Amino acid sequence: MNLSIVVPAFNEAENLESLVREIAKATAALPVAEIMIVDDCSDDDTAALLAKLKKEIPLLRYIRHVERSGQSTALWNGIARAKGILVVTLDGDGQNDPADIPLLFDQYKKQAGTDGRVLVAGQRRKRHDNLVRRLSSRGANFIRSSILRDGVRDTGCSLKLFRRDDFTALPFFNHLHRFIPALMKARGVQIVLVDVSHRPRLRGVSKYGFWDRLWVGIADLIGVRWLLFRLKPPTGVLEP
Repeated sequence: MNLSIVVPAFNEAENLESLVREIAKATAALPVAEIMIVDDCSDDDTAALLAKLKKEIPLLRYIRHVERSGQSTALWNGIARAKGILVVTLDGDGQNDPADIPLLFDQYKKQAGTDGRVLVAGQRRKRHDNLVRRLSSRGANFIRSSILRDGVRDTGCSLKLFRRDDFTALPFFNHLHRFIPALMKARGVQIVLVDVSHRPRLRGVSKYGFWDRLWVGIADLIGVRWLLFRLKPPTGVLEP
């Protein structure tokens, strides 16, 4: 059960070096195949930094978009090219703690069963964001959970572990990353929730605002609600 750790990043050069080193240290005892950074066409020093780090950290792998495409596309392109059977995702801003990755992996091993179709989703115990972001996130999570009934308190936490094939079986659309638990649950994947830590952003600025997330979030909810009516778990097959 080798792991690919996939990190989408846009203009996070100030955070990536320490984050990659933290990931390598925190996962030294795990079967990690690669630490993949997906550079979403950053215009800061991300490309040069990753080239330098690659010489020191052999597990580091990186790809770069030719144009800015957003977090969901970055995740999709990274996961589709991942070497590992299992994938761990986390943000490039350093707010997800890599020390929680072994916790997710241990939970996966306990819950995987015979087919391994499990999503282990982190839920932040205490948000280290400003008041507006905390309140807007809380409201959005409540509305999403009420409509989609995915049973997840904090789908905005990017720290997740799942099988690569379960992710690539999902229908792709922009902002897919906000609805991974609901879509996987609709396809029969078991959802396991784990409380994880959350750290304040020390460098750089957030790439999301309140109003842009609000309007696209409403449209996405309508679309995903429709998808959930149409999706169903794969049919079992008996071979004589």
